[in-house]
Amino acid sequence: MRGKIIKGIAGFYYVYAEDGCTYACRARGIFRKDKYKPLVGDSVVMTVTDTKDMEGSLDEILPRSSELIRPAVSNVDQAIVIFAAADPEPNLVLLDRFLVMMEYQKLPSVICFNKSDLISENRKNELKDIYKGTGCPVIMSSTLTGEGIDCVMSALSGKTTVVAGPSGAGKSSIANSLQSDIRMETGEISKKLGRGRHTTRHAQIIPVNHETFLVDTPGFSSLFLPEMGEEELWRCFPEFREYEKNCRFQGCRHRSEPGCGVTEAVKDGKISSSRYESYVLLHEELKEAERHRF
Repeated sequence: MRGKIIKGIAGFYYVYAEDGCTYACRARGIFRKDKYKPLVGDSVVMTVTDTKDMEGSLDEILPRSSELIRPAVSNVDQAIVIFAAADPEPNLVLLDRFLVMMEYQKLPSVICFNKSDLISENRKNELKDIYKGTGCPVIMSSTLTGEGIDCVMSALSGKTTVVAGPSGAGKSSIANSLQSDIRMETGEISKKLGRGRHTTRHAQIIPVNHETFLVDTPGFSSLFLPEMGEEELWRCFPEFREYEKNCRFQGCRHRSEPGCGVTEAVKDGKISSSRYESYVLLHEELKEAERHRF
């Protein structure tokens, strides 16, 4: 029987099978021998060994269409990056860091600002304008009022989607609003720290229906970039590409070089200054990491 690994804990892989049931499976020794570790998201072939206790054995891992480094999941179609629009205020540098990681791994992203009932229409438009050049759809949602939840469902339908973002953004609340079988624990915002408690301890897949899956991941308060070169970084800012051809020098870093098409576009308001500031910060971070490698 075929299925999908939706969770892995303490040597057991929980497989959501084609019969609609979930089985706790042990992986066969051949996987350890070949050093091929099953991942959450893997499509697998399994055998039911105990119908009463809903147990089985993991017999085969089917070919992967994709594999992410962090979170370590496979067969993902896209990411939805969820940040609170307020309470707490969105850390746009952290949001851009997520988008860079997903772009680097060639994974399309959807941006969702949750708790949109807490901000004005002007603020909503400001946030949308910042990301209009990224190619990422921007959704305003509120699990309190129901705003945008249908748009979220439409964006996720028929796909396996990694749910990323910091604690306190409402990821679990949105997951709960889309399905009723698995209730995710939601965390209150810490008044002292201004951020949410970490409520998700491990990556797991939440079946919304037989064609739509959410990959729920632990919340992050910081996120390190993968090792990449300077050129790889700017290529992870899609809105830069249109203006890079206007740069006077080949290999332009889009910082203080004269005749830089990207910095001119920032001055002209064609590229968001917020996005460019994130680029500069991440560029400095990569340069510092490079210095420490040698």
